[in-house]
Amino acid sequence: MKKLISLMIIAVLCVPVCARAAQKPVTGAESFVLYCPQNGSVVLSQNAQKRMKPASTTKLMTTLLTLEAAQKSNRTVTFTRKMAAEGSSMYLKFGEKLRLDDLAAGMMMCSGNDAANAAAVTVGKTRGGFAKLMNKRAKQIGMKHTNFVTPSGLDDDNHYTTAYDLALLMAAGLENKAFRELTAQKSAKVSFVEPKGKTVSYNNHNKLLRLDPRCTGGKTGYTAAAGRCLVSSAEQNGVTLICVTLNDKNDWNDHIALYDYGFCALSAYSPGELSLEIPCVGGDGGSVTAVCKSNKPIILKAGENKRVSQVIIADAFLYAPVNKGSTVGSVEYRLDGKLLKKYRLTAQNEIKIQKAKTGFWQKIKEFFNHG
Repeated sequence: MKKLISLMIIAVLCVPVCARAAQKPVTGAESFVLYCPQNGSVVLSQNAQKRMKPASTTKLMTTLLTLEAAQKSNRTVTFTRKMAAEGSSMYLKFGEKLRLDDLAAGMMMCSGNDAANAAAVTVGKTRGGFAKLMNKRAKQIGMKHTNFVTPSGLDDDNHYTTAYDLALLMAAGLENKAFRELTAQKSAKVSFVEPKGKTVSYNNHNKLLRLDPRCTGGKTGYTAAAGRCLVSSAEQNGVTLICVTLNDKNDWNDHIALYDYGFCALSAYSPGELSLEIPCVGGDGGSVTAVCKSNKPIILKAGENKRVSQVIIADAFLYAPVNKGSTVGSVEYRLDGKLLKKYRLTAQNEIKIQKAKTGFWQKIKEFFNHG
């Protein structure tokens, strides 16, 4: 019979105080989405599945694939004529050499089309081969309405995506440590392999990193056909949001307004760490220390944290043996009785079966039998 221990948790969080219910912002975007990657929910959207030209936000995928390749082998790339490109640039010169992760920095900071082409030809052998890698990764991420043709995002009739798909791409990028750290930088210094001693600092085109302290990264994009495109991420009080606007002349302000709305609409409940002692019989120890660890917050609507209850499900006592790391119960978090999350309670110590004590006459008998 399991013992149910129900505790009402009063969450003490530094949640944003909204003096009044946040008004849904009106944006200038042809298509946008405000997305929470922690629970996969769309907070707000408009034409989020409409097929659009992504311009240089394409480089989110090119950067991710380049960094993944660099983590396996950070190859040195020699810049050649076939890697040249029009538009925004790192201003690489023929014969210069640099590493894959530095090409990624050039893409993420100054949106270098030359860096994107160089990475594509190196990782995919050809730009067409790299496009296949991009589309394969897109399917893995769940980007169902996307087709990549170019690594840079220069216009092509068959090169398209949606605001929602770009939000999924940014979420996948944030799961990669190198990508997450790079996209958060306001500038990056690139050290060239050749010519030796050459270093160049590139500023990040994503001005939102300077305009909004909540911003943790993203990528800009622009062509005459695509208009202004912006993908960004932001964090506040345990909540992570991703915002995508496509063909939006007022993108900086729209992202800030959408984040104001989203962070007022959502809150984070952090379960933290729970530890309790469960008595154990028949063993060489008196009790088992059972622990539940969770470092991922549960995303709720604003104000719901106060209605979360914690339910511990465990036996009143355990029987030896108990192995370290074994499951000895569970912890449930419920909102108004409805299950939100369930975690394991695991044993932090080992309890062995206690050996029976040998009496005096038994020891004499064992002595002669041994002889």
